[in-house]
Amino acid sequence: MQMNRRQFLAASAALFGTGAMLGLAGCGSSSTGSASGSSSTSSASTGSTSIDGFDGNFIVGFDQEFPPYGYVGDDGQYTGFDLDLAQAVCQKEGWTYTPKPISWDAKDALLNSGQITCIWNGFTVEGRENDYTFTDPYMQNRQVIVVKAGGGITDLKGLAGKNVVTQTDSAALELLSDGGSQYDLAQTFSQLQTIDNYNTAFMMLEQGSVDAIAVDYPVAVYNIGSKTDEFTILDESLNSENFAVGFAKTDTGKALAAAVEKDLQALDADGTVKSLCEKYADQGVSYDLWELPKANS
Repeated sequence: MQMNRRQFLAASAALFGTGAMLGLAGCGSSSTGSASGSSSTSSASTGSTSIDGFDGNFIVGFDQEFPPYGYVGDDGQYTGFDLDLAQAVCQKEGWTYTPKPISWDAKDALLNSGQITCIWNGFTVEGRENDYTFTDPYMQNRQVIVVKAGGGITDLKGLAGKNVVTQTDSAALELLSDGGSQYDLAQTFSQLQTIDNYNTAFMMLEQGSVDAIAVDYPVAVYNIGSKTDEFTILDESLNSENFAVGFAKTDTGKALAAAVEKDLQALDADGTVKSLCEKYADQGVSYDLWELPKANS
């Protein structure tokens, strides 16, 4: 079942919500973008990096249905771990921070046309190394399987003959598709479906229209929330992977990636990163998974 991104947005938001808004820790701005439209927030400069071809408006492309990295809070503001990091970088550089929700399957066209500056949204490096200019990875991640608790599926072999769903154009889908490292596993499924967002996928699992979800671990933790008696994450993971910030393959993109990477190292050194990880710890974000070394290490 191939489904259009955003097809079930209204229904999934009504049933699952998007989580309480969390204030931006470690960032100098007092507001974020509104979900009613893309709005910009300027931060005070602490030492701007001059980059040819970049006008200072740092437009962050993200999927607003991808918590805890980027999503819409209950008050209609964009929030999330990666958006907090992006705003903290803009604070350091004196850039204008502009969060821009995008259709995930249009991300390449938006990036290459200059409509967004970067893709910063739990963005997996593996399999995309030749398509973007990446910072060095800053966070480890893994793709996992979520099933109904007590439903009889206890390991990956138990997915044989089952209906599995994942997000369109996701890292999990790449793993399970032809050429991916878990393609043989996917061949044992009765069906591999795609959906536009994971909120809807959890709704489908709850209703019994699918048997399992292939998803990023923190996204699974966020969506399960307190419903640990209803859903469970299999101990076996599909893989281990890395997140980085993706820019266009241009000289400007290369310079921006270098500047952002340096800023992330500085934000780690001053404790901002650890503070943000603790802020989102109950949503599956852990400082133990941070892997970008400090500037002087």
